[in-house]
Amino acid sequence: MDHGQRAQGLDIEAIRRELTDDFDEELEMEMEEERLERLADAIGDTPRPPGMDRRRYFRELFRLQHELVRLQDWVQAQKLRVVVIFEGRDSAGKGGAIKRITQRLNPRVCRVAALPAPSERERTQWYFQRYVAHLPAGGEIVLFDRSWYNRAGVERVMGFCTPDEVEEFFRSVPEFERMLVRSGIIVLKYWFSITDEEQALRFSMRIHDPLKQWKLSPMDVQSRRLWEDYTKAKEVMLARTHIPEAPWWVVEAVDKKKARLNCIAHLLSQIPYGEVPRAPVHLPERERHDDYARQPVPPEMFVPAVF
Repeated sequence: MDHGQRAQGLDIEAIRRELTDDFDEELEMEMEEERLERLADAIGDTPRPPGMDRRRYFRELFRLQHELVRLQDWVQAQKLRVVVIFEGRDSAGKGGAIKRITQRLNPRVCRVAALPAPSERERTQWYFQRYVAHLPAGGEIVLFDRSWYNRAGVERVMGFCTPDEVEEFFRSVPEFERMLVRSGIIVLKYWFSITDEEQALRFSMRIHDPLKQWKLSPMDVQSRRLWEDYTKAKEVMLARTHIPEAPWWVVEAVDKKKARLNCIAHLLSQIPYGEVPRAPVHLPERERHDDYARQPVPPEMFVPAVF
């Protein structure tokens, strides 16, 4: 500890502990992943092949998250507007990837748009209208956890829209996205791809896991029955909306860890960014006043120390 740190009363060991606690958030999620892997082995007919080495996964994830922070700073400094669309099969791992992207970013800069089913009023609007309200302003990144592509997928397969509405969507969406790009918005589109067998296993895990059962909606259950219909809809969607201005990128997502890393690495490669100069930050000396005495907190206001 140098003289400046002593002067400010810094406890370097305490700082290290805080940093370790921060990384523990990812470790806790990893423990959850391991619990699910054990459950998958118990449910499946054959043991699953070993996934990515844990130490390498953490090392690469933290490195990529550091780069995401640099990208965030660049987006803010340059007033960029970024839209990232995440689509894919139910249980394909979109949420896990989004969680790792946003985990260490400023929620005021990088936010998630996960829209519920449209209201009666929204159903009478121009189809894209409710999505436009969530587009980024300068210096913002918006991650769409499902997007306007609901019309090409679940709405089409489940009969929530007419064939004419689907056809109008396919006519409109390329022009809509070209308009976004012409206005200066960066549009990235990711499709998370898993196999039929992998989705069946992940759904079974949700059925048997009380902590995950809430993720299995009636719509998800129907998607298993209609696997082939969803496959056909996906193929048409990719063929008709894969445009040079906003192409689709397919993420192989059977291995969740690799899928997250590959998606983040690719996202970073699509937006040129640099270092944003920052003035050094110095904590000022805390003011102290002789006439101030801190008042004790009444004991009955404390949360019971169960742990």
